[in-house]
Amino acid sequence: MLKHFRYVFLLVSLFITSPVFSHGMPGFTSLIESTSSAVVQIDTTESNSDRNASQTPPRNIPGIFGEQFKQQEESNVALAAGSGFIISKDGYVLTNNHVVEGANDIVVRLSDRREFDAKIIGVDRRSDLALLKIEAKNLNALKFANVDELKVGEWVLAIGSPFGLDYSASVGIVSAIGRSIPTDMGDNYVPFIQSDVALNPGNSGGPLLNLEGDVIGINSLIFSRSGGSIGLSFAVPANVAAKVVKQLKSKGYVDRGWLGVYIQDVDKKLAESFGLDKPTGALVAQVEPNSPAYKAGLEPGDIVLSLNGEKIIDSGDLPHVVGLLAPGDKIKAVLIHKGKKKILNIVVGALPTLEPKAKSLIKPDVLGLIIAEIEDDGMGSWRTGVLVVEVAPGSVASKAGLVKGDVIMQLGYHSIDSSSDYFEAIKRLPKGEPVAIRLIRQGRSIFKSIEVE
Repeated sequence: MLKHFRYVFLLVSLFITSPVFSHGMPGFTSLIESTSSAVVQIDTTESNSDRNASQTPPRNIPGIFGEQFKQQEESNVALAAGSGFIISKDGYVLTNNHVVEGANDIVVRLSDRREFDAKIIGVDRRSDLALLKIEAKNLNALKFANVDELKVGEWVLAIGSPFGLDYSASVGIVSAIGRSIPTDMGDNYVPFIQSDVALNPGNSGGPLLNLEGDVIGINSLIFSRSGGSIGLSFAVPANVAAKVVKQLKSKGYVDRGWLGVYIQDVDKKLAESFGLDKPTGALVAQVEPNSPAYKAGLEPGDIVLSLNGEKIIDSGDLPHVVGLLAPGDKIKAVLIHKGKKKILNIVVGALPTLEPKAKSLIKPDVLGLIIAEIEDDGMGSWRTGVLVVEVAPGSVASKAGLVKGDVIMQLGYHSIDSSSDYFEAIKRLPKGEPVAIRLIRQGRSIFKSIEVE
C-alpha cells in the first residue's frame, strides 16, 4: 500500500514540476482589466430594404460572424452589433468590413459608456478589415504584436460583444497558423490564425490578444454548423492588419502585390512526375499574358519553392506572401523548371482593387448625395457610372436606401456614364413622383425608387 502511494506521489510530482505545469494556468484578470477599455462595441443602422437586397456573407463559409440583427418595423431600420478596438489615442478604430458594410450610421460605444459617431476612413474587402475614426483624444489603445514569433499552443484571449453582450471575455490557445480560407470571390490573401477561443456572432472585429496584451489578430470568422462556436475560430494576423491600416490611413484603400499566375497543389503523383522527393511548392497551371510572372519567365509546369525568401509548402502559401508585397517590389523566386532548380527575378505588379477610386468630389446635390467620377484602373464593368461617396442622413437618397459605395448606372430612363450625365438627369427629375434608379452594389445590379419631395 505504501509502495503504491509512493508511485502516485512520484507521478503527481512529475506533472507539477514539468515545464508545462510548473507555472500553472495563466491569470487573465489583470490582462482583461488593462485591455478592455480599448475594446469597443460597434452599432450600425441601415434600412431593412437595403439589407434584404444586398446583404451577402463576406465569406462563403458556414457560421460567418454576422451582426446581431433586431428588426424594428415601425422605423424600418435594421440594427447590427459588432466589435472593434482602438489602435491610436486620437480615435482610430479597427473592425471587420462586414460589420460596417452598407451602414448608414455607425456608433462606437466605449467601455465607460461614452458614444461617438464614427466615420469610415477606408475598407479592404479582401482582408475583411475596416478603419474607422471617432473624434476623441487620450484613449487607451492596443498595439499589434510581432506574429512572426507566434507559436501553436500559446494562450490567447478574446474580448468582444457576442450577441450584444458587451465586454465578454473568452480564452483558448492558438490551434494553427497560416490557414488558407478562400473568400467567395476566390481570394486567398490572408494566412488566418486558428484558435479554439469560443467566439460567436458579435465578436466580429474584436481583438485576439496574447498574454502581454498585444493584438495578434482580428477575429473575423468561424466554422460552425449551428451558427455558434464549436472551437474553430479564425483571426486576421496582426502583420496583415498593420499593413492594411497603414494604407487605409494614407489613401483609403489597399494596393496589393500581383504576379498573374494560376496555381495548384502538388500531390504525390505530380511530385514524382516533376522529379521531387515529396509533395511541396505551388504548381503554376497558367500564366497571364503580359503579367509580372510572364515578363519574369515563369511558365506552366514550374513549381515555386520559395518567394521573397519565404518557403512555399503548398499552393495556399504563395498568395499569402504575394498579398503582403507592394507593387514595384523586386523579389526572387526559387522554382523547379523542367526538373532543375532555377532562380528568377520578378518585379511585383499591382492587384486590381475591389474598391472604386474616386476623384473630383462634387458638392451635395438635391438628392443628398456627394458623388465622384470613377477611375478606369482595375474597375472592369464599373468604368461607367458615378460613385456615391457620401449619403446625407434623412435625405431623399437615404430614404431610398442608397449607401456609400453604390455606383449609379441609370436614373429614370437616362444612362449615367459620367457626372455630367448624372447632374443633367437630376435636373429633369419630377417632384413628388417615384423614379427608378439602377445601382451596382457589391458587384450586383439592383433597382430602387427615389422620389424628390
